Amino acid sequence: MGSVLSRPDRSADYGRAVDYVAETVTRSVKLLVAGNFGVGKTTFVSSVSEIKPLRTEETITEASVGIDDLGGLGSKTTTTVAMDFGRITLNPELALYLFGTPGQQRFIPLWEELAKGALGALVLVDTRRIEKADEVLATLEERGVPYAVGVNEFEGSSRFPLSEIREALDLTEDTPLVALDARDRRTCLQGLITLVEYLFHRLESRR
Repeated sequence: MGSVLSRPDRSADYGRAVDYVAETVTRSVKLLVAGNFGVGKTTFVSSVSEIKPLRTEETITEASVGIDDLGGLGSKTTTTVAMDFGRITLNPELALYLFGTPGQQRFIPLWEELAKGALGALVLVDTRRIEKADEVLATLEERGVPYAVGVNEFEGSSRFPLSEIREALDLTEDTPLVALDARDRRTCLQGLITLVEYLFHRLESRR
């Protein structure tokens, strides 16, 4: 399984405008791209999707003051209010459907709907606001959604050993943890491959 997943379909790299699912695809998987407000979920889905991603962004208004924590987000002016959606053909037989979740706690009811049927989640974290990841991880654990964690390395942010980040997030040893750049399709794909391998190994171990 690992050797197959480690080689994404090359048509996905060069055919970003594909609207159809290839006839060779025999299996599809629903995945969440989760994380706190402003961690880079929309950028991640846009970077990796082979189709034009669906976005539901709205301009941040004064209504967010006192509700959404904008600290450390610089010039961020929009927020996802429903979901981001994209698709990536990971290999000729496997397509991933990606659902980016809103980052604010007030959208938890929407999370519950998006989580239905999801095999797992890739949780993005920002080391500048790492404590904000706790709410997201707790929400997934409460709903029994397995996950991997991707450290989104923002430009200018401090870099830390993954072992220190694992300890800070109190992750179990078997929880996958990778570094990536949400703007870089290559590292995003590697993050998804890591997640899918982990999820498939979990399924196989239960059989």
